[in-house]
Amino acid sequence: QAQVVESGGGLVQPGGSLRLSCAASRFTLDHYAFGWFHQAPGKEREGVACLSMNDNRTYFADSVKDRFTISVDNAANTVYLQMNNLKPEDTGVYYCGAEKWWAAQPFCARSRADYWGQGTQVTVST
Repeated sequence: QAQVVESGGGLVQPGGSLRLSCAASRFTLDHYAFGWFHQAPGKEREGVACLSMNDNRTYFADSVKDRFTISVDNAANTVYLQMNNLKPEDTGVYYCGAEKWWAAQPFCARSRADYWGQGTQVTVST
């Protein structure tokens, strides 16, 4: 069945970088919104970076603005989250979500999706 598969988490020191991947399987990226949702320890999941393939617009939460970017490789059917200048508060599990027809900002705000990845752990620590 259709799904998204994540990869790319890990342990990094403050100020470091990571790139997360979200590969779509059995569906193409067209018309979908993709988002990265961060769940910090003991907190609810929240959308931090979203992209709408309908209009190629992005949304970034204030906490990650100017540090995180989203890119797309249509040939690989994959969306990437580049995370730079990572901070300890970025620690947590990152989930990729996807759902058709949503605009970026409202997709991030609702924290719900038709497809969810399994989550990947990001730890920012010395």
